[in-house]
Amino acid sequence: MNKFNQVNEQIGRYRWTICALVFFATTINYLDRNVLGLLKQVLSDSGVFGAVKADQELNYSTVVICFQVAYAAGMLAAGRLIDRVGTKQGYAFSLIGWSLAAIGHAFGHTTVTFGFWRAALGFSEAGNFPAANKTIAEWFPRKERAFATGLYNSGANVGAIVAPLAVPSIAAAWGWEWAFVLTGAVGLVWLAFWYAMYASPAAKLASGHLRPAEYEYIHSDADEQADAKADPAGTKVPWARLMAFRQTWAFVLGKFLTDPIWWFYLFWLPAFLTGENARKVGTYLAAHPDYAGSKADIPGVISWPLAVAVVYTVATGGSIFGGWLPKKFINGGMNASRARKLAMFIFALFPLSVLLASRLGQINTWLAVATIAIACSAHQAWSANIFTTVSDMFPKKAVASVTGIGGMAGAVGGILIARVVGLLLQHFAALGKIEVGYGILFVICGSAYLTAWIIMHLLAPRFEQINLKGA
Repeated sequence: MNKFNQVNEQIGRYRWTICALVFFATTINYLDRNVLGLLKQVLSDSGVFGAVKADQELNYSTVVICFQVAYAAGMLAAGRLIDRVGTKQGYAFSLIGWSLAAIGHAFGHTTVTFGFWRAALGFSEAGNFPAANKTIAEWFPRKERAFATGLYNSGANVGAIVAPLAVPSIAAAWGWEWAFVLTGAVGLVWLAFWYAMYASPAAKLASGHLRPAEYEYIHSDADEQADAKADPAGTKVPWARLMAFRQTWAFVLGKFLTDPIWWFYLFWLPAFLTGENARKVGTYLAAHPDYAGSKADIPGVISWPLAVAVVYTVATGGSIFGGWLPKKFINGGMNASRARKLAMFIFALFPLSVLLASRLGQINTWLAVATIAIACSAHQAWSANIFTTVSDMFPKKAVASVTGIGGMAGAVGGILIARVVGLLLQHFAALGKIEVGYGILFVICGSAYLTAWIIMHLLAPRFEQINLKGA
């Protein structure tokens, strides 16, 4: 029996049940937000993004930006709300809101109405990560948080895997409206399990669902317990106070630089792969004008829904490995701060593979898919660790608020990249060289993580708990 299983057998494993609940919530979160990108072409053909084809790319980016603006605002509101009302109610309010907003897309048939529902979805979905991070901080000791975060964060990939396998089929069978309705309804089922199974560790201890040994293990970080004893009421920390710390800015700028890369893959990967297929078809038909077979049989053409599923399947492994690696370093005797820093540096190197995506795509689209899969896997490994830096550096009473501030910064970065992508692709599409636009975007995507790591290291040389006494 390995050490991990041995610990669970000795003290109990209810905390992993809580992690599973957060995993499924995150899966649903990404299932709902992925539907738009997967139905982009269907919605364009239906006139949702305008009747003029030349304007559709920019209108689509406008709808994406509506989500991002609302997500940014929602992050600030959600972080503060969850720290105030508690994890259980805050998470539930968020999920009810985004489920109803997801269903609401079925009633939008123009750019304006879609923009409204995307904004509603973004504002309410913003609660997921502040609530998830606070849940993990409450239920896990520091040495297990990166691993637990990696596990729940892998739900983002599972949602992105399930979506391309299910959404196009639903849309083809019953219409695109039902794709939004059915995926949105899934979240309402989760609520029943959340209300039945979630409570604070203290409440679960009192009800007998949590062993005393596991409760003590969860609360085994001496500095956190000292902070809790010094402030048993959990006094809320004002944003202005939090923004005075370099550690807050390290997290904020790290999210600002790297979150937009994930948004780019999420909303434009299907379009990139569809474009690669179109170029392969065009090149082949130009050389073989008498070809009368299926376009799917043309050399180099791939099934883009399958390719998207492959990318996020690989990314799932990255998320789990991202949480495991620093834990491995810590178990080997490395201090937690150095372990986190080293792991994040390693994960910042792998996205550089995407610099070859456009060139390799000209040879074989699956080669481009492979580089993007590596980059997405590295992003999820990075994400598991950057989220954990918040609970490394801040007491539990401030975790959701700091996560919200950083999430807002990431969403603002997402707004900027969405507009850049829209304008860049519109420009190169007009020139008939859209692949050049994607090449430029991949340069941005590949270099963002090393830039973020350097900035975070300069601002926070060590990821250690700050002193909020008197805040």
